[in-house]
Amino acid sequence: MTVARGTVYLVGAGPGAPDLLTLRAARLLERADIVFHDALVHPEVIALASRAEKIAVGKRCGRHSTAQRFINKRLIDAAARYHTIVRLKGGDPMLFGRAQEEIDALREAGVAVEVVPGVTAALAACADLKISLTQRGISRNVAFVTPRIGEGKHPSEWIRAVCNVDSAAIYMAAGQSEQLSAALMAAGLSAETAVVLVENATLPDMQKIHTVLAELPRAASRLGNGPAIVLLGAAFARSACAIDIRDGAISALDARAGAA
Repeated sequence: MTVARGTVYLVGAGPGAPDLLTLRAARLLERADIVFHDALVHPEVIALASRAEKIAVGKRCGRHSTAQRFINKRLIDAAARYHTIVRLKGGDPMLFGRAQEEIDALREAGVAVEVVPGVTAALAACADLKISLTQRGISRNVAFVTPRIGEGKHPSEWIRAVCNVDSAAIYMAAGQSEQLSAALMAAGLSAETAVVLVENATLPDMQKIHTVLAELPRAASRLGNGPAIVLLGAAFARSACAIDIRDGAISALDARAGAA
């Protein structure tokens, strides 16, 4: 059995903009011996690891990706050869980043592991929108959900969670907008519920589209190929004006979606 000599750091790269990386993350990258990075991490963030070997192990929906068990093995093997191993993940490692699978595999193999948090996409998108996820009298609770189901895993109660909170951030769902909209309305959510799609949060080409739940599929068709998050709830009806997907006019959504 090979004895581990290094520590694996699960590091959050944030939502996109390189200057949102934490100081701890930046310092770890500067002294890293090897970096295993996700597909969506900004090149300038990866470039901070100037002395490290860099290996792409990213996952993108609908594209070739690296199996999780193989990533786990690569991290364990690296700990036997290197002192500082960075597993660089988009957003925050502990939110829809499969961090627990890597932590459990590393611990079972006797490898030291530490986690460095990052800014998650929902918080970054709300910062771009200047709309708070929580607002007195409007939004007192929040759900972070994804409809994505891993191979061999049981379906989650994400629909119930969204229907029972004031604000929801739905990850990895923009490409399933038609099913998402239909499922939530079938579960009782109003067709007029305010929705905002945010693509490429924090980056110069960020795009935001305000709509309502019934029109989510049409709104999503205007997105590009960047990562996008769906934000939903009365809090998102409070922007001064928004594009009404139904007729292309600029109009306030407060009255319609606020009643949802």
